[in-house]
Amino acid sequence: MNIKQISHLPNTSAMESFGLLPDHEEILSCELCNKNGMKAKIINYGATLTSLLIPVATGEVVDVVLGFDTLESYLASYHLPSAPYFGATVGRYAGRIDKGVFALNDQTFQLNTNNNGNALHGGNIGFGQKTWNITHITSGDNPSITLSLLSENLEENYPGALQVDLTYTVTEENELKLEYKATSTEDTVVNLTHHTYFNLDGHHRDLLNQTLFIDSDKMLETDTENIPTGNFIALSDHDFDFRTAKKCPEAIDNSFVIESGKAVSATLSSVGNNLQMKVITDQPSVHIYVGGNCFGSIKGKENTNYHTFSGICFEAQNFPDAPNHKHFPNSVLRKGETYHQKTLYRFENIT
Repeated sequence: MNIKQISHLPNTSAMESFGLLPDHEEILSCELCNKNGMKAKIINYGATLTSLLIPVATGEVVDVVLGFDTLESYLASYHLPSAPYFGATVGRYAGRIDKGVFALNDQTFQLNTNNNGNALHGGNIGFGQKTWNITHITSGDNPSITLSLLSENLEENYPGALQVDLTYTVTEENELKLEYKATSTEDTVVNLTHHTYFNLDGHHRDLLNQTLFIDSDKMLETDTENIPTGNFIALSDHDFDFRTAKKCPEAIDNSFVIESGKAVSATLSSVGNNLQMKVITDQPSVHIYVGGNCFGSIKGKENTNYHTFSGICFEAQNFPDAPNHKHFPNSVLRKGETYHQKTLYRFENIT
């Protein structure tokens, strides 16, 4: 069993085996349920959300996230030409770092590159491909699971041994809450995020009739390789101005700047299920991603054919390539300090 340092494990019935890694290490799945019938399933491979069941007004319960039924499929997905990162925890640095290079304390670090000569989502083997330890589980009201990971010094050439703790909580208000904490033995850069693809009509449907709201008046300008230039694009009269909700675009891969203190950063709404999801975060941006990595040929849960319009990601995070832009929000975690991040996805019936 891959459970280490458990301080409280009151409900082992919520835990089951999800399969074995090639080295025969067992991967576990934990189910968190609230009193309303909302259920989240998390595996400790990649601290990955595999299923999120939401009760809707019709009385049905809908799985609103894309994923796979087997561990083997998650493992295989990282060998595709471009991994989809279904439900994964992304780190050490979410998004792209230009040519995998950054300077810190007058020292230059060359990271492993895995995306057209750039570093993407932590490198060749990011946090989504790591086995996390399950360190704490609670049941009852607001059940939660805490998963922990130690990223060794110079893993993927990042400085410092980084200790990461991530707590998933299902609240009685039908929220999925994610709280991240990290410390490092040396000064380093950190940017963690969550990479679930959502679909409020169910993981087997498309986004055709769902609408998107983003409380942002500017987004990062990027070059042809999606590396930030350091400039911003004003969204007035732009196709990607979602301050007035409109249909989800069939292709988008952009970081929207979010002002701190906003009650709701983004909202996804479905008239089909009379359901909406509100994204609330303390991060300076939400990266919205639709399309590109499903290829129209990925077999997902329940033998579903996932395609480029099957799901939408709301990646709450710091700016991509922030270590190389002094005017971007700080991405440096100093030795002795603690990185904190909190994001929640709130599900509500539309009345």
